Amino acid sequence: MQRTQPPRLDDIDRRILDLLHHDAELTNKALSVRLGIAESTCAYRIRALREAGTITGRRLTVDFRHLGRPLQAVIKVRLGAHDERSVRELYDDLTHAPGVIQAFHVAGEDDFHLHVAVADAEALRDFVLHHVTVHRVVRQTETQLIFEHRSGSGPHVAEP
Repeated sequence: MQRTQPPRLDDIDRRILDLLHHDAELTNKALSVRLGIAESTCAYRIRALREAGTITGRRLTVDFRHLGRPLQAVIKVRLGAHDERSVRELYDDLTHAPGVIQAFHVAGEDDFHLHVAVADAEALRDFVLHHVTVHRVVRQTETQLIFEHRSGSGPHVAEP
């Protein structure tokens, strides 16, 4: 993966990001009114932020209980071997496993943290057995149930 220098953001870019961070459904018209700029300028700025990779997508939040997956957990995964090929293959497999909401490749004692949603405790056990510990590089797992979670406010983007 080639890394590029992030674009320099001015005050208008930061204000756009701040407004969209708090309400991603704001229309271009509503944004332009709040920012006090022309709609065309606002549209150009948003397009430029997308093309630069600063805005990478839109997010839909789903209540997993409505999908029959009310139990959420974080599964910590530790590896016994860390060769690049094995780590990449495992990461690919984990991110495509059914029920994975997010997969984090992390530093520290653990190598991966998986946020999963499943139907019940039995499904959670089966997930670990059929999608995690089947990989030869996995040495250990630890599962933590999530009782409740809330989204944070995120980074404050209006200031440099």
